[in-house]
Amino acid sequence: MTVKKPARTPSPLISILPIVALIVLLFFTIRLLGSDALGGGSQVCLLVATALCVLVGMAGYGVEWKEFDYAIINNIAGVSTALIILLIIGSLSAAWMLSGVVPTLIYYGVQIIHPQFFLLSTCLICAAISVMTGSSWTTIATIGIALMGIGRAQGFDEGWIAGAIISGAYFGDKVSPLSDTTVLAASVTGTPLFTHIRYMLFTTLPSLTIALVVFLVAGLLHEAGTSAEMVAFTDTLAGRFHISLWVLVVPVLTGVMIARKVPSIITLFLSTALAVGCMLVLQPEIVREIAGEGLSEGYTLLKGTLMSLYGSTGLETGNAELNELVATRGMSGMLGTVWLILCAMCLGGAMTASGMLGSITSMFVRFTHRLTGMVASTVGCGLFLNLATADQYISIILTGNMFKDIYKRNGCESRLLSRTTEDAVTVTSVLIPWNTCGMTQATILNVPTLTYLPYCFFNYISPLMSILVAATGFRIYRTLKH
Repeated sequence: MTVKKPARTPSPLISILPIVALIVLLFFTIRLLGSDALGGGSQVCLLVATALCVLVGMAGYGVEWKEFDYAIINNIAGVSTALIILLIIGSLSAAWMLSGVVPTLIYYGVQIIHPQFFLLSTCLICAAISVMTGSSWTTIATIGIALMGIGRAQGFDEGWIAGAIISGAYFGDKVSPLSDTTVLAASVTGTPLFTHIRYMLFTTLPSLTIALVVFLVAGLLHEAGTSAEMVAFTDTLAGRFHISLWVLVVPVLTGVMIARKVPSIITLFLSTALAVGCMLVLQPEIVREIAGEGLSEGYTLLKGTLMSLYGSTGLETGNAELNELVATRGMSGMLGTVWLILCAMCLGGAMTASGMLGSITSMFVRFTHRLTGMVASTVGCGLFLNLATADQYISIILTGNMFKDIYKRNGCESRLLSRTTEDAVTVTSVLIPWNTCGMTQATILNVPTLTYLPYCFFNYISPLMSILVAATGFRIYRTLKH
């Protein structure tokens, strides 16, 4: 199905009206609901903005409803694979946690912490856990809280501790194949998931390296005592899970499949299956606890496995932080994101059919004739949308849709756009006090956004690195212009 261009294209001033309406609605929604806005409030705002776009297009510019219908259907069809991946990721995250993969990584990872290397270790541990879980929010809300307590006990400034935690957590969120923002950026721009992740490493690894050097120097210059909290943390973890190096076969084999470019859905499914096998062999008592009593052994294990894959689970460890860490959401935990994507695709389709998206995009064309200007414009647009919409998911979708045709017209591969979008949007959302990410992390860590902002080195180096790499032309691949 092809969407026809409207006979008359709305001016940029008219075209931006749905975006302005969305910003106003999100402002009040987030102010009222806080981080819970992602549970439905933001989705309603998107549908209201979509309705306004359709109204203006039909009443003012004669666009027929069938054009909006076609555009919305096309947009949703374009992310259908991403939605399936998100559901599999929900199961995978739960399986990796309950099988002992993530607990084992935490158990061995946190033992390398030394006061002088605390900030460096904190960033690396949070990065590793976030890569494994695919969630910066989960990482910060769990091990991040524990690290905040340990860092404070060792005399570190709370801004430095939070900066190291957030830098590491958002590195993992950005490059993990389990991350919904990573999947979203790849799907919106039409880039294969693992192609997107591999290409991001050219800007992400240098950014993280610079941040790690800063944290290392800061740690070496700091004098601090030791803390017994970490020992208690790992002992409690080992008391709840069967910690075994054998479970690390799961992430290793997953990495091999990624390196061999096995399709995303197949890789994630097989990784989930491997983790389920480890869960049944090494953590059967946890599976039984999830299932409850009253069934035979075989049915109990089957029920516990199914419940962990599709639903929310919680285990009592005797430690509040660990309770949060080992809690899983399964497939059902991804439904809010799926709902948000579907509503955002409706807005994107309506903006395309009405000609509004093209009109807004035309304002950036004057800056996109050169490669560096095009990437810098994408970064600037992504940052603006993060500030304006207060939501990274919406910002990723809008940025990807606005620049998709510009990159194609300039002969640039879609992976350049997907990388730039993540460099600009995913990592900067947490630096904005009124953004859902900024609000959530400031609340979880009990550190004001403006207090930790100067120390989130990875988060504000990343967009600058994206522009710098584009300016050098390093690994910038061209396609034939259309």
